[in-house]
Amino acid sequence: MRIGELAQKSGVSRDTIRFYERNGLITSSVEDSETNSYRNYEDDCLVWLQFFAGARKAGMSVADLRSIVETTAESCDRDVARAVIRSKIQELKERADQIGNVVRFLEHALSGES
Repeated sequence: MRIGELAQKSGVSRDTIRFYERNGLITSSVEDSETNSYRNYEDDCLVWLQFFAGARKAGMSVADLRSIVETTAESCDRDVARAVIRSKIQELKERADQIGNVVRFLEHALSGES
């Protein structure tokens, strides 16, 4: 499908689609035509764009999204994708614990001020 149709179906702007493509999160192919160079996107781009929209709304970084895409691109196996996502969940929980420790330390440091 072309970018306009993908944007309409996904609810994501054309600029955002181009941004994700520049960052290697989705790919397209050039349509063979003598008069234009339209780009075509596979149907799975729609699924990815919907996933990205939710993930970005939740606060995930493009770098986090890229790590998921790169790992799952090697295999279309859903079990592999689930394992990658579980790993990312664990990584984020560990990061949240670390941030919580820093916050508690800083709050303790503030309470000790005179």
